Amino acid sequence: MSRTLFIADLHLCQEEPAITAGFLHFLQGEAQQCEALYILGDLFEAWIGDDDPNPLHQQIATALRALPVPVYFIHGNRDFLLGKRFARASGMTLLPEEQVLELYGQRVLIMHGDTLCTDDAGYQRFRAKVHQRWLQRLFLALPLRLRLRIAVRMRAGSQQANQHKSLAIMDVNPQAVAAAMQRQQAPLLIHGHTHRPEIHTLSLNGLPAQRAVLGAWHNAGSMIQLDASGVKLIAFPF
Repeated sequence: MSRTLFIADLHLCQEEPAITAGFLHFLQGEAQQCEALYILGDLFEAWIGDDDPNPLHQQIATALRALPVPVYFIHGNRDFLLGKRFARASGMTLLPEEQVLELYGQRVLIMHGDTLCTDDAGYQRFRAKVHQRWLQRLFLALPLRLRLRIAVRMRAGSQQANQHKSLAIMDVNPQAVAAAMQRQQAPLLIHGHTHRPEIHTLSLNGLPAQRAVLGAWHNAGSMIQLDASGVKLIAFPF
């Protein structure tokens, strides 16, 4: 059966070996039987540069390169600094933050999803700042140890800020969703980021549309399968 798979929000790190094991099992199983795999951001919990000698990164790059199908990657809010060096090592193709696909007779918009959370003004201001190329180049020029300290401090600050935000603010804005889908003329949107797995039905210009949201890999895996019969959200054990 021809199918394309989508995953996001694995947040791989050395402190969560069960998730890494689950992902490697996925790559050796389900991912072998598809036309392409799309990773929609936050594959890693943090990314401070392609020169980070973390052995987990080499392990994941080797496993991805061994996959006999094309792998595509859209940056998330945790791994937006993942660069061409790691992409080459892993055999992944880097995509822009919004990508339109033509699959099985459908026009599909894929993205990480954080740009849709426009009600969280504080996060959007932070995102705009850290996506400035000059600031990224400056950060990546710092010694690795200093980058790691900055990343730990920023992560702690983000966790503290999120404790005081309502769940509604951290979810997508319906108007932002509609605007993105209309701009790209795509009746199907697939994204991650919010960790709220669901397939939502909506109306777009009076026509039926769908927004499929991937789950995070906390205690189980999450993938979206798209084939000629439509879109399906699938949870599976590690």
